[in-house]
Amino acid sequence: MVTEINDQNFESEVIKCAIPVVVDFWAPWCGPCRLIAPVTEKLSEEYANKVKFCKLNVDENPEMSQKYRVMSIPLLLLFKDGQQVDGILGAVPESIIQPKIKALLS
Repeated sequence: MVTEINDQNFESEVIKCAIPVVVDFWAPWCGPCRLIAPVTEKLSEEYANKVKFCKLNVDENPEMSQKYRVMSIPLLLLFKDGQQVDGILGAVPESIIQPKIKALLS
């Protein structure tokens, strides 16, 4: 399950999370964002209780979008122990995302 988050709960949902987190920065008008959504849904089920998957609407949440310098979407940012450790830009296939998630868990 992918959790919808916002500027207000970003810290509690992502930074203070006990497990690694993948945040999908997206917008409803973004075609490539719609392409990557089923991939993150599938991975969220595959890695349930190991990695938390969240999505943040950049139009409604400018604070975090600015903080993490989001210039293009879709953008997946990977967090571990409250720190951003990696990022994936664009609607990439699962084969690109999988190894980064495995690295996040190692």
